[in-house]
Amino acid sequence: MADIKEDFDQQRQMYSALVLHFIEGLKQSEIAERLNLSHSKVNRLIATGRKAGMVKIAISSPYQRLVDLENDLVSGFSLRHSVVTPTVSDNPETTLQMVGRVAAGHLLETLRDGDIIAITGGKAVSAVVENLEAERRFDVRVVPVTGGVQGKHFTDVNHLATQLAEKLGGSASLVHAPLFAEDAEQRDLLMNVASIREVFDLARRATVALVGIGSVDAPGSGYYDLLPDPARGGKALVDAGIAGEFLAHLISADGSLADIDLNSRVVALPPGQFDNCRNIIGVAAGDYKAGPVAAALAGRYLTSLVVDEAVARHVIANIGVGNHDKQRG
Repeated sequence: MADIKEDFDQQRQMYSALVLHFIEGLKQSEIAERLNLSHSKVNRLIATGRKAGMVKIAISSPYQRLVDLENDLVSGFSLRHSVVTPTVSDNPETTLQMVGRVAAGHLLETLRDGDIIAITGGKAVSAVVENLEAERRFDVRVVPVTGGVQGKHFTDVNHLATQLAEKLGGSASLVHAPLFAEDAEQRDLLMNVASIREVFDLARRATVALVGIGSVDAPGSGYYDLLPDPARGGKALVDAGIAGEFLAHLISADGSLADIDLNSRVVALPPGQFDNCRNIIGVAAGDYKAGPVAAALAGRYLTSLVVDEAVARHVIANIGVGNHDKQRG
């Protein structure tokens, strides 16, 4: 009976010390005074209680549903990092800006001096650049991975590369070439022009990439606006089995490059050529991006993903559709 009482007394003291320390935030000296114990006794009680597994710290969040989605994306597609923002259903622009702001924060967290940053065009990438606020200068080089289309700020990849470099305090190399060539032969000629080849060679050595993921189905599709022949876009591409656009290349649901003439005319690095890249950040907003995002994930083209909740839920609901176990090339 005496042993039981002694054990109970010690357990009670241990519990009291743990509550005062971890819940009420008292210092060990304050606990000793409160419980009329020596400082060394309090120290032993806390250490023993932790070792016995009596302390279980849980951090709750009002956005726990988003954390759960992030974990599902990471485990479902072997990502290193995922961030899911709330979807503002009545205001797509607000959702886009929220995704851009969060992706900008993730980009800043991953940057190191000496990095080469590869960048694409797109509304989501533009939102990232717009929302980026660096607290210090980074010695980085920003390079496009595609040719560009002038006329809209988010399709002019040179404009975005220059803006990003200025905001980070780095420098930019530009690709003076259109996104689409007239045919495959002209595309090959452009890719071998010395000034263009040098930038793309630099992009292949990128250590960080910031890339958009495009839909091919109008309306809302930036890619649709870039097509040299819009009549061949939209529903025609969807009917041909195209799931989305990545680095201006059309990809199927399993992430593979589509066997289509447009891909042979794209002045851009093909997906899967960032061998030295430690973080390939894909950014997308709007539920119509769910299919393209799922395709990019299936192709193992990304290491990080920043999307809104609607996109995340659609993608996770369809885990298992397509070959999402395929290795990233």
